[in-house]
Amino acid sequence: MNETSIRPNGWALLPILVFLILFLGTGIILQDFYTMPAVVGFLIALIVAFLQTRGKTFNEKLSIAARGIGDDNIVTMCLIFLAAGAFSGAVSAAGGVDSTVNLGLSLLPPGIAVIGLFVISCFVSLSMGTSMGTIAALAPIAAGISEKTGFDLAICIGAVVGGAMFGDNLSMISDTTIAAVRTQGCDMKDKFKRNFFIVLPAAVATIIILFLLTRGSRFSLEQDLDYNLFQVIPYILVLVTALIGINVFVVLISGTVLSVLVGLFTGTLPGSEIFTSIGSGVTGMYDITVISILVAAIGALVRENGGFAFILEKIHQRVHTYRGAEFGIAALISVVDAATANNTVAIVIAGPIAREISEDYDIEASRSASLLDMFASVFQGIIPYGAQLLSAASLTGLTPFAIIPYLFYPYLMAVCGIVSILLPQKKRHQEAGR
Repeated sequence: MNETSIRPNGWALLPILVFLILFLGTGIILQDFYTMPAVVGFLIALIVAFLQTRGKTFNEKLSIAARGIGDDNIVTMCLIFLAAGAFSGAVSAAGGVDSTVNLGLSLLPPGIAVIGLFVISCFVSLSMGTSMGTIAALAPIAAGISEKTGFDLAICIGAVVGGAMFGDNLSMISDTTIAAVRTQGCDMKDKFKRNFFIVLPAAVATIIILFLLTRGSRFSLEQDLDYNLFQVIPYILVLVTALIGINVFVVLISGTVLSVLVGLFTGTLPGSEIFTSIGSGVTGMYDITVISILVAAIGALVRENGGFAFILEKIHQRVHTYRGAEFGIAALISVVDAATANNTVAIVIAGPIAREISEDYDIEASRSASLLDMFASVFQGIIPYGAQLLSAASLTGLTPFAIIPYLFYPYLMAVCGIVSILLPQKKRHQEAGR
């Protein structure tokens, strides 16, 4: 929709403000930012959006919301979420998670223990597509390495969180990647290639810093590190085929089928549990799917009432260049993620606005998707009330604030993202301010 045909109205943003007040308010008052389920907050915000849309009948309001939900990108995104959940459930039940972690640990040279934690976290999160799953799998191992090497536990778990955010940002089956590419309308492989070369220097710099801080360490893990290479193959299949450019549904369905076959072949997935394991994975994606639907409905009403036009008007008043528009997208997603403490939700909220900005300033879709996912991952990895740091802290007995000084990768990812905006690009267009 062309926002120039709609009168800008700042009050149209009230539903989003209501959600943020409810979410942040209950978190601050109750000292727990997950007391208020996001689904409930967005339901209340949707009611506010309906009440605020005046001059239209209730059925007309429903029609506006339904058109927002029925957008091709929203429907496709929700279906991809469910397909990704099916793959995740099947591959986990088939033993893929344990084998992937143990394979990485078995290859870990004893002289670079903490570096190894970071690299393995990168590999595991890239394969699994979840930072939370990576932290849950590797945090206890990080604690053991800290105990054996004598290094501060905070630096060990900081390496794990950093690696977890690497994959959260880049993985083909990460919900943040799915949300970014669908809201911006680009291919996953294009977003991955553009994103990867921006954050690669951050990963290399993190390895160098960890080497300087922990060189000479030695450790050994006493527990068995059993793994089966067959159980890792589904992850490799999904990564390779997605990079080649095969349709994401074909990729995820093929990965799910292969995971089931591997589970049956290795005996880790009984035939009677095939459908329940797939179902549990799909169920795990219900929240983000419903949230995406609610946000799409709210966004359609906010747009109809002039909320998006208001934001774009303010951006145009302050931004007059291609580079400024990129900074605007980076700042937008950073603020929304800091407010929602959920990078996927933040991308779903900010995505439509970012797409309007990118279209107005002729920014490539893969570039805007990269900026959204990258800066959402930066802030999600460093906010002390985010699920990642809260989980890492609870699993290790630390506080989020003890881990924050050692989150080298998220900080460096932010630096690389800013540098990528400042540096001239091959396809940097002429100033497109309007």
